[in-house]
Amino acid sequence: MKETQTIEKTDIKTQVTERISGSEAVVRCLLAEGVDILYGYPGGAIMPVYDELYKYQDKIHHVLTRHEQGATHAAQGYARISGKVGVAIATSGPGATNLITGIADAQIDSTPMVCITGQVGSHLLGTDAFQETDIIGISTPVTKWNHQVTKASEIPEVLAKAFYIAKSGRPGPVLIDITKDAQFDEFDFKYEKCTGIRSYIPVPKTNTTALKAAAKLINEAKKPLVVWGQGIILGEAEAEFKAVIEKSGLPSAWTILGASAIPTSHRLNVGMVGMHGNYAPNVLTNECDVLIAIGMRFDDRVTGNLATYAKQAKVIHFEIDPAEIDKNVKTEVAVLGDAKASLKALLPLLNENSHHEWHQKFKDLYKIEVEKVINGDLNPTKEGLTMGEVLKEINNQSKGKAAIVSDVGQHQMIACRYAEFNETKSNITSGGLGTMGFALPAAIGAKMAAPHREVVAIIGDGGYQMTIQELGTIFQTKVPVKIVVLNNDFLGMVRQWQQLFFDKRYASTEIQNPNFITIAEGYYIKAKKVTKREDLAAAVKEMMDAKEAYFLEVSVEKEDNVFPMIPTGASVSDIRLS
Repeated sequence: MKETQTIEKTDIKTQVTERISGSEAVVRCLLAEGVDILYGYPGGAIMPVYDELYKYQDKIHHVLTRHEQGATHAAQGYARISGKVGVAIATSGPGATNLITGIADAQIDSTPMVCITGQVGSHLLGTDAFQETDIIGISTPVTKWNHQVTKASEIPEVLAKAFYIAKSGRPGPVLIDITKDAQFDEFDFKYEKCTGIRSYIPVPKTNTTALKAAAKLINEAKKPLVVWGQGIILGEAEAEFKAVIEKSGLPSAWTILGASAIPTSHRLNVGMVGMHGNYAPNVLTNECDVLIAIGMRFDDRVTGNLATYAKQAKVIHFEIDPAEIDKNVKTEVAVLGDAKASLKALLPLLNENSHHEWHQKFKDLYKIEVEKVINGDLNPTKEGLTMGEVLKEINNQSKGKAAIVSDVGQHQMIACRYAEFNETKSNITSGGLGTMGFALPAAIGAKMAAPHREVVAIIGDGGYQMTIQELGTIFQTKVPVKIVVLNNDFLGMVRQWQQLFFDKRYASTEIQNPNFITIAEGYYIKAKKVTKREDLAAAVKEMMDAKEAYFLEVSVEKEDNVFPMIPTGASVSDIRLS
């Protein structure tokens, strides 16, 4: 009979060798890595691991999502708000392939995640057995690393590497595929955490000469502009970043994944860059003399037409991933390394400055945006409700302390533009991949990771229906997330493009929606619908005061557009206000 023994997390590294099954080894490895929650869906090829999870349910909580894609998005939400590695688990074949969208999303947004999939027995590999799929081949382009385990004895070392690779350096998703026989077979188990891998250098050493060159350019700049991204948050460099920009008086703009690294109201925060970003930082990108990019990758939605992007500026790029240097935008100075360490080393090299005249340009352009766009979004005179005023009311109720988990579309841009972020890790959204259906399951994971925080999902009526089944997960787990669906009966962002660039040919974008209130109530979730402005404040307050999950549907203007907007292929300085 197999010896049973309770192993605390702190005991794993020094435990004596013990003969256990591969499936129990998987669970022991998860415990050793501090995993307390994982998301998944059982099936034949992963059943041995689920059997072991059942035995360890007092130590590790498995959340049964209603679809494997929901498991990955929930793991992403967990990781994004906690900074820990999110974990998702699924069976072979369709279970594994259903993880791919979330894995691809995590890859492009640098989210640490470990996915574990079951696989048919090793003797059946390559035979087209029932529910066999080459998940290693499928996932290779969208993972930081993947590996197939065919022997039980490989499990500890492979999973240790998986967690190390997922979290170290520029984070990302890792997939480990384990054959069913490897889960059943027994071996002598011993676990040691991975602290390094030969030839893998997750954090390049910062070059002192590059730091000095960067400081010189910043000190000499007359019109500097910082654009920061999620690298600040991933590197836990918020305090160092704040110290650097405050000492040098640097106007600082953010990409959508960088939002919340410093408070929205900070005097040096000049807004969001990109296709639907703020007017001033976009226009003045093409007027600054030094552009300081920190922890961002010059995505096309940020740069617009690269041929006209910041050609007058000397570009400094602080980046942990060498592959991003000069990939899209040529740099004058590249500072490789961890953002926290690099900014800490940069601070004493900088001169104190204020750049009053340069800041005034941002303020002048912001006044134009307020007059032409923001007032109409937040204080509308039209009869119908706007998405902006819903966000304004959520700000009023939450005081900017809520974590906003947004889906993809018009509501996402409105949420990023108008939500107030007073705490870091408060803006959780699908950035690079733009995954509709992200928000509902991601909000579940975020709330479970940070139960002390208010988590509000902002979702469009289209994206909501892509993962609406995760209401079942909310019902079963009783996780008290707040869900706001901004319903315009359209696939709004596509409709906006059709209006502006396709002569209002609304091809397949008007959507007939079900009774969302009835569906929420079918899952025993309290629900309310708002159609009139005078009812909005009370409904939002009721939602925010609720101790349990709450669903709020707000009917908004059907054909409102999101401005400012940089048309595809245009320069950032060609941003439109209407």
